[in-house]
Amino acid sequence: MRRRELILLIGGAAIATRSARAQQPAWTPVIGFLGIGSASGFSDGLTAFRDGLRSRGFVDGQNAAIEYRWAAGDAARLPVLAAELVQARVDVIAASGGPLPALAAEDATRTIPIVSSSAAKVVASFARPGANVTGVVIE
Repeated sequence: MRRRELILLIGGAAIATRSARAQQPAWTPVIGFLGIGSASGFSDGLTAFRDGLRSRGFVDGQNAAIEYRWAAGDAARLPVLAAELVQARVDVIAASGGPLPALAAEDATRTIPIVSSSAAKVVASFARPGANVTGVVIE
């Protein structure tokens, strides 16, 4: 009788653990987007950005969230906007519009990864960026 009780106990624990895991919501990454311009002036770039995310399986509003911050051409606003993204606890920051957004993001955080198309002016080497900033090369 003890053996049967032990098997039932282990089976019940396994089922309870599986049910508890199934009830937990999946992690949704939050992507911070820091742009020096405006959404209307960067519409083609935003379409490409969202398409790139979608090609990797991330769809805004479904299994990912994007927090946008736009400086509207005012570089002096970038540090405040970067700090807002850090406060929002984003998982990564995409900095767009030259090296200034990447530099503002780097000044705001040393732990959140930052990806920039202008990282060549911010990092010493793409192979070994040496910090939390890296980038892509667009040709």
